[in-house]
Amino acid sequence: MRFAGYAAVFDRPDRGGDVVRAGAFARALKAGSAVPLLWQHEAGRPIGRIEYLKEDERGLRVIARLSESGAGREAAALLKEGAVSGLSFGYRVREAKGQAPRELTDLDLVEVSLVTFPMQPKARVHALSGA
Repeated sequence: MRFAGYAAVFDRPDRGGDVVRAGAFARALKAGSAVPLLWQHEAGRPIGRIEYLKEDERGLRVIARLSESGAGREAAALLKEGAVSGLSFGYRVREAKGQAPRELTDLDLVEVSLVTFPMQPKARVHALSGA
């Protein structure tokens, strides 16, 4: 199964009071390092691989393929049932401005996760194929 969605949505406060700005991932994406796809931010539970990861006008767009592993099959079943649809990302802040909201302008991208409760409510899977 493949899915597409947004792991980050620009210019919208998340539940923690942070706002990701356009360009925040530019340096990290230019570095070209592989970014793992995880289940619920658990480093020991990879669920597939990211095929496409780019910033566009809306946010950080992701297209990924779920693996045939146990965790990948579990994620696919929950996506198909509509039980899980959130996306999120793990990061380290390199540059930010202000407080409440804190504007995130340069981030190290550590991972992308399929999650039950995304910090950014609009960060969601919006398309499935092979379901």
